[in-house]
Amino acid sequence: MTDHDVIIVGGGHNALVAATYLARAGKDVAVLERLPHVGGAAVSAQVFDGLEARLSRYSYLVSLMPQQLIGELGLRLELRSRDTASYTPYDGGGLLVETAPGEATRESFRGLTGSDAELAAWEQFYRELAGLAGVIAPTLLSPLPHIGNLRDLSEMGIWTDVVDEPIGAAIERRFSHDLVRGVVATDALIGTFASLHDPSLIQNRCFLYHLMGNGTGEWRVPVGGMGAVTGELERVAREAGATILTGHGVTSVVAGADSVVVAGDGFEITGDWLLSGVAPYVLAGLMGEPLPAKPSGSQFKINLLVSRLPRLKSGIDPAVAFAGTLHIGESMQQLETAYAEAATGRLPAHAAGELYCHTLTDRSILGPELAASEAQTLTYFGLHTPYEVLPGRDEAERAYVQFVTAIDQHLAEPIEPLICGMEHKTPAQIEESLGMPGGHIFHGDLQWPWLEEGEKPRHPAERWGVATRHERVVLCGSGARRGGAVSGIAGHNAAHAILDYDS
Repeated sequence: MTDHDVIIVGGGHNALVAATYLARAGKDVAVLERLPHVGGAAVSAQVFDGLEARLSRYSYLVSLMPQQLIGELGLRLELRSRDTASYTPYDGGGLLVETAPGEATRESFRGLTGSDAELAAWEQFYRELAGLAGVIAPTLLSPLPHIGNLRDLSEMGIWTDVVDEPIGAAIERRFSHDLVRGVVATDALIGTFASLHDPSLIQNRCFLYHLMGNGTGEWRVPVGGMGAVTGELERVAREAGATILTGHGVTSVVAGADSVVVAGDGFEITGDWLLSGVAPYVLAGLMGEPLPAKPSGSQFKINLLVSRLPRLKSGIDPAVAFAGTLHIGESMQQLETAYAEAATGRLPAHAAGELYCHTLTDRSILGPELAASEAQTLTYFGLHTPYEVLPGRDEAERAYVQFVTAIDQHLAEPIEPLICGMEHKTPAQIEESLGMPGGHIFHGDLQWPWLEEGEKPRHPAERWGVATRHERVVLCGSGARRGGAVSGIAGHNAAHAILDYDS
């Protein structure tokens, strides 16, 4: 006799998705979470003492979570679109891209490049990407498709650009202006440390994931912050009958032929199946296996509360410029230079990253006093700042100063007098607080979301892309084949793999 049908180690958003599907199917499910709360990186917190603002402290936007999954789980969740997709300031102006590109976008491209050619190339590229996303996105909640089937349904030019060759080559071939190239390229580098020309194509995989969510790739704002997403997932999991145990850190996992034994401080339980929401590197340690190469995160996150948005030298309304993604130091040449410098083990000389303002779209995360004022939250996501170059507080402070210098170059006033509260999160700090090895937000490099040539799955876990070396142990977190980002996809697929064993 086992204590539970399914034990889930780690209480992140994917674990809660898996727990809900399995409990609704009649399984006795227990979720074990080390921290005093569930949610992992998808949480909200009042970061600054005396300031009532609940910031999305780690994860901050939702792009990949399928509407089908939201509907099946019955989540009472509102995801809002933003009118501005991005704004990129430069000396003498700024490149504005509207979510639904109109005349303002056209004039902005023309002001930067002197013609309409670059905008035409932009529209063509993203039209082709939408076609590719339309082929791949519908497969994410099903067993892994075969690469050949997806390739046959796709336009070959965009398939080659995204899947076969380094994305940097496609960007350089399709676009002429270095700043436009950089704006396109940033989607290949969120949470991924690589040159845009890296032959491994890890940057291509990152690019694909960021552009295929729900077939549109639109990054939406969760009303109430990321904690609202986790709160809804916890609600449906508990209502389905799942047992959620916080403060239950797991110290060992022993997998047998018919069951799995999980032990921690003061407890030992057994289950028919174990779902791992922790990184594969962590799971290997729990199972006493040789450790794979440790992941290395590459982002430097800053959370800010400002008394009001700063004015920009370009004269654009800050409520427009900061509503989407505001790029800083992200021309293609600047991105490649920052990578080359960081690859030698030193902090890049200049900051490269992007800012976004949650409260322009959703002020519900602010208390009444702040909400009635001009206060706003700002999140900065710095690129090419790997774990190894930000080992301690001194380096983190240098990176913060670089951020201030980079943003001030485009402002009509310094930002620091407007800052009411600031915290930063290096990969090392993320590792310490969340247990993500190396602070890698994807638990490791992203993988292609399909079966490669010659792959022949032998059992449900392999068919769904959630297998480990042990058939009784299944991945349900970001380290799964279609993990990464706040999507719930890995949790859905792990649960359905378990249910397939019973069918």
